[in-house]
Amino acid sequence: MSTVTTLGVTGMTCSNCVAHVTSDLQEVEGVEKVSVELRVGEASEVTVFSDEPLDEAALREAVAEAGYEVTAVEVQQDALAAQYAEQAEERQKAHDCACGCGSQPGESATPARKTYDLQVPPA
Repeated sequence: MSTVTTLGVTGMTCSNCVAHVTSDLQEVEGVEKVSVELRVGEASEVTVFSDEPLDEAALREAVAEAGYEVTAVEVQQDALAAQYAEQAEERQKAHDCACGCGSQPGESATPARKTYDLQVPPA
C-alpha cells in the first residue's frame, strides 16, 4: 500500500529551509521520499511518501526540530490506486474520438471509443 502525507509547514523562506525540513523528515521511520513546494509568505506544501501511514507526532516533531511549524496534515492511504482511479476518466477521454465517426452532417455525433486492449476488437 502506498501512503502520501501532505503537511502544511509555515516559516520556510529558502532552499536552506527546504533542506533542513527534508533532512529531518527523512529520519522519521518509514519515510521513503520527501518533496517540498516552497511557498514564501504562506504554508509550504511538504509531501511525504511511505508504504504505510506514518506517526503524525513523529512528523510534527521532525518539522519542529528543523525550526518550523506544521499547520495542516492530510493523509491519503493507498495513494497509487486513488491516483489511478482519479486519472482513469481523463485517460479514457484522451482515447475517445470525438469526430463523430459514422454520423451524418447535422446529426448529433456519438464519439467512437478506442481501446488499446488487443483482445477487444474495435467497435
